[in-house]
Amino acid sequence: MAHKRWVVREADKEKASALSEKFNIDPFIAFLMVSRGIDDDLSASSFLSDSFEIVSPFDFADMEEASFVIGDAIDNGERICIYGDYDCDGVTATALLYTFLRDEGADVFYYIPDRESEGYGLNNSAVDKIKNMGADLIVTVDNGISCVEQAEHIYELGMRLVITDHHQIGDAMPKAEAIVNPHRVDNNLKFKDYCGVGVAFKLACAMYEGSVDDLVEKYIDLVAIGTIADVVPLVYENRAFVKAGLNKINNNPRPGISAFKNEDSLTDKEYTCTDIAFRLCPKINAAGRIDSALKAMEFLICDNDEDASFKCEQLFIDNTHRQEIEKNILDDIDEKISKNPNLVQGRVIVIDGEGYHHGVIGIVASHIVEKYSKPAIIIGVDESSAARGSARSVEGFNIFEAISACSEDLIQFGGHPLAAGITIDKDKIDLFRQHINEYAYENYPVMPAGQIVLDCKLSPFYLTLDLVDNLKALEPCGEMNPPAVFGIFNMSLVSVTPLSEGKHIRMELEKKGRTIKVVKFSTPVDKFPYKQGDMLNLAVKVSKNLYKGKWYLSVRAVDVRLASTDDDKYFSELNDYQMFINKGTACNSLYPHRNVCADVYRYLKKNGGYNYSFDDLYFEMQSSITYGQLKFALKAFKQAGLINLDDGKITVNTVNQKVDLEDTQIITFLKGRLNID
Repeated sequence: MAHKRWVVREADKEKASALSEKFNIDPFIAFLMVSRGIDDDLSASSFLSDSFEIVSPFDFADMEEASFVIGDAIDNGERICIYGDYDCDGVTATALLYTFLRDEGADVFYYIPDRESEGYGLNNSAVDKIKNMGADLIVTVDNGISCVEQAEHIYELGMRLVITDHHQIGDAMPKAEAIVNPHRVDNNLKFKDYCGVGVAFKLACAMYEGSVDDLVEKYIDLVAIGTIADVVPLVYENRAFVKAGLNKINNNPRPGISAFKNEDSLTDKEYTCTDIAFRLCPKINAAGRIDSALKAMEFLICDNDEDASFKCEQLFIDNTHRQEIEKNILDDIDEKISKNPNLVQGRVIVIDGEGYHHGVIGIVASHIVEKYSKPAIIIGVDESSAARGSARSVEGFNIFEAISACSEDLIQFGGHPLAAGITIDKDKIDLFRQHINEYAYENYPVMPAGQIVLDCKLSPFYLTLDLVDNLKALEPCGEMNPPAVFGIFNMSLVSVTPLSEGKHIRMELEKKGRTIKVVKFSTPVDKFPYKQGDMLNLAVKVSKNLYKGKWYLSVRAVDVRLASTDDDKYFSELNDYQMFINKGTACNSLYPHRNVCADVYRYLKKNGGYNYSFDDLYFEMQSSITYGQLKFALKAFKQAGLINLDDGKITVNTVNQKVDLEDTQIITFLKGRLNID
């Protein structure tokens, strides 16, 4: 994975002390809360409270109109269609509003578009089908705010429309009886970051004449699942939704969730946000990605245990299939990159491939971003001339604005600062790749670096079961309130042990007499570049495991690096190198002088080559070399026949005659480009 900058949070210790005393909480937890911006009595009280208080749904503009229109439709026996979306947020929103209106006596059915053939949001073909199914009123959930043309078509056919959505509002809003959206400027909301199912739940609250507690008992698990899946901030009312939802999932699950827990083999475990995000939500999403979201919908609303078990098995099968497709695409991309490294040299990675499944390319793009710490756009090309792509970005680079700047290359596009989708003529992909990288170089002189945020530096003596128990006060964790990550600095590596047939490792580390064991997942021993005695810094998460009736501390490494690592130096030198390679910007610190080359070659000969990544080699030698110098020194060695480079691994060749690196093509080029005699 690409190297990331470590950033340590800061906190006002006096504020933390005051919160600790006032709310009778552990001082360390108070410190973590303040470092996350929870630094006054009101926000701390809301954060720590277990009570569930619903903000008035009528603080949304048009909420009263929406409830009246739908209520009248129920009273008049009109047929209502809930028009949803195929992702986890959309499916849970559809399930919630459909079952609520059904229980209220409505003549209601649901329609979820097919991702592959219909795409996101309302489309005229679906509207025609819904009309033929006898609908009088369409109510959207998690979509609709951008469907101006389709709304007109709905009214042309004699139907009416109510929109509930949470996406950003464009220049014009569609024609509708009511539009409920937290981003309307005429709302009376203090908090806007609801997801689609959150908005649907607020509509149900507005319509229901009984106690809100009834709705919480019936539907809050759906609200929690969609809220976690859509990665909206887990603060204010969203936090309350998820707290209450997890309680229902763990203590009174609906048949589908109960079946999932049985299939997931975690019936005795209390589910957390992390479990929902990484175990349940991918299965719900998998149906819409590679099959039909209707399967996920039926899984959520079924009320028969046997039926729920069968539908749950289908989701697991779909998810396995999704993982296989995803791996095949990633393998193909790795092969493309190995043949053409220039694909990842630019500031924005754009890779296209024949037959890339459109339902999976978004996940693949996320993997590429994680691996290279750059914005990535993965495009699936099929038999038609139009290809579809999915974009993901890094924090600080607005991918939607970048794509918008290249709109002339595109047929269609849409999205957000960190995620977007495009439709493009496949003959224009190369031109689009060129244009979006030109935009990135012009508008981002220095690209934002990927980050790992550390809550604080921590002595290994504080890694205890008590710490894990105290951290429960931060739950539920998610967007804007992530699980705690601690920096453990200047640890001496004692040993490394392979786990799970070599797929993972366990490190033993020591500092001032305190020894700890830390697991690093998805890291085979032969890919771990550190040796006994190395001084390391680690970013870790802590939890506990029950084994034979006893609780044990579990420490997992998020990242590991040499204690001597200098992030500022690395990212500055990396930018210099990339600007030279891609824009020709000259920088003398790139040139590998004779003494630099000698140091690098001695290191390689002493170690019999190098079997790890370029970055690992750079950090081994960071104090005496620049990033660019190392890159060009290795290129010169290869051209001179001193080394071989095979899939990143360096082997040193036996050379009998003297080699003059000054004669190599790369050194000659550099001297001319940098005006070095």
